Formats: sequence, structure tokens, C-alpha cells
Amino acid sequence: MADQHHPDDLNPTKTEGFKVSEKKTLEEYQQLDANDESLNRWKASLGLGSGTLISDPNDPRKCIIKALALEVEGRPDITVDLSAPGAVDDLKNKPFTIKEGAKFRMKATFQVQHEVLSGLKYVQVVKRKGVRISKDQEMLGSFAPNTTDVPVHVKKFNEEQAPSGLLMRAHYNALSRFVDDDDVSYLQFEWSFDITKDW
Repeated sequence: MADQHHPDDLNPTKTEGFKVSEKKTLEEYQQLDANDESLNRWKASLGLGSGTLISDPNDPRKCIIKALALEVEGRPDITVDLSAPGAVDDLKNKPFTIKEGAKFRMKATFQVQHEVLSGLKYVQVVKRKGVRISKDQEMLGSFAPNTTDVPVHVKKFNEEQAPSGLLMRAHYNALSRFVDDDDVSYLQFEWSFDITKDW
């Protein structure tokens, strides 16, 4: 029987009292108070002001998730090129294998175009035999459109540790979503992984 997901499963957690700020153009961000040191540091962290914009005028998307990778220390990265035909659909049918107790992290490679991307988040729900066992959310940050100097953004997630023990060795299904502060979804996909005794 296929796992059924509740429509609210992948809604990001809202911070009480948080209000999404007014949208600004790139030019408006660049012209914000040039004498404000902390504001200048924030603009630098977004990557504003270096290189030529590489936005595709024929592609309306603000964020394009290009690749996902699983990093495990001492092992080659497992990278999925999401621009390959059928790659997103294949994630569900080709489980990742993770050794019990192993430390790992995910890494996303993405491109931002047209305007600043505010508050990109990754939300994930994991189920085992149809029962939800966890819901996680990771704030990835805000990013300026990519340029010839910085053609993609790469964001490593927080390190995690796979569960251990006989009862934890199993097949897991996950549903994941990349979403921003405006609740615009950039990629939603199903994938799976197996916790095993050995690699």
C-alpha cells in the first residue's frame, strides 16, 4: 500500500510574530544605506554586487534545485543530478543506503534568478511502514540571484546520525520540499533510504 501524506505534512513551521518583509528589487537592495556596516555585511552574505546576472528570461522560476548529494565522511558523495530527465521520479525507486550509526549530511546545489530569494527552507517528513516518525525543517537562508562570479549556491545541511540497532534497520520513505518565506514551493519529491548493518 502506498504511503499517504497529509496535505499539511510539508508546511514549514511558522515563527510567531515573524512578518515577511516588503519585497525589493536588486537595485533597491544595492542602494540601501551604504553607511550601515551590518547592512553591508548582510548584502555581502547574499552575494549582491559581483559579476553579471545569469538569469534566464524565459524561465520564470526564482529558484532551481540542480542537485542533491549525500555526504558521508570517508566515502564518495552520492550525487543526484536533478536536471537529468526522470531524476526526481527515480529518487523514490532507488533508495540510499546508510550504515546504522553513520554520520552524514545532505547538500543542495541550486541557482537563484531574477530577484533575491528570501528564507529558503527544506522540510522533510520520514515514514516507516506508513507511520510518520519524524518531521524536520532546516533554514537554508536568503540568497541573491546567481552571477557569472557565483554561478550556483551550495548549501550543506546540518550533520545527522543514522539510528542504530536491529529495530532501526529498515526501509524508510521520505517526502521533502524546498519552500521560501512566501510559501512558494520550488521542489517537492519523494525518496527513500535503507538503514543497514553495513555499507
